[in-house]
Amino acid sequence: MQRLPRDFFTRDSLDVAPELLNKVIAFGNCRGRLVEVEAYKGVDDPGSHGYRGMTPRTEVMFGPAGHLYVYFTYGMHWCANVVCGADGECSAVLLRAVTPLAGLAEMRKRRPAARRDRDLCSGPAKFTSAFGIDGTHNGADLVAADLGVELLDDETPPPVEVGRSTRIGLTAGTELPWRWYVRGCDDLSRRG
Repeated sequence: MQRLPRDFFTRDSLDVAPELLNKVIAFGNCRGRLVEVEAYKGVDDPGSHGYRGMTPRTEVMFGPAGHLYVYFTYGMHWCANVVCGADGECSAVLLRAVTPLAGLAEMRKRRPAARRDRDLCSGPAKFTSAFGIDGTHNGADLVAADLGVELLDDETPPPVEVGRSTRIGLTAGTELPWRWYVRGCDDLSRRG
């Protein structure tokens, strides 16, 4: 397995997002295959945290590419995005769901409410909780793996059937079809 190179991420989030499907995210003993993602386009996207420009919270989203933007939501959950695009441009891909591959015992300890393994990482907050990713990982360099989080290519081919839909859980930018997922996968946050 090889880490994804920086130039993989220095493209538009709409191009990066579908290509992240079937890639592997790793942190500590935990590994999982990305099966659902959503793209965000910053100042051009009312659904993006960066829509109103750079703030201390969103600074990481403005580059450089290949870093992790981790934010706290609803006062209780962490979510993780892969930063994309050119430096100074706000662009990212939310990691929505993962199929667990390794480290399941740790994931089960961190997510005792999950009744089945397919429920461990079937949502953006479930995934970060299961992997132990939190605000201390905001800004982590996925290419250098400076904080231990990395995105890997294990040469698994792209999914045969990719679904596409509007994004989930937003109040603005809801009409944009910027969610991609592996069709038929049991580990998605929401079907179709």
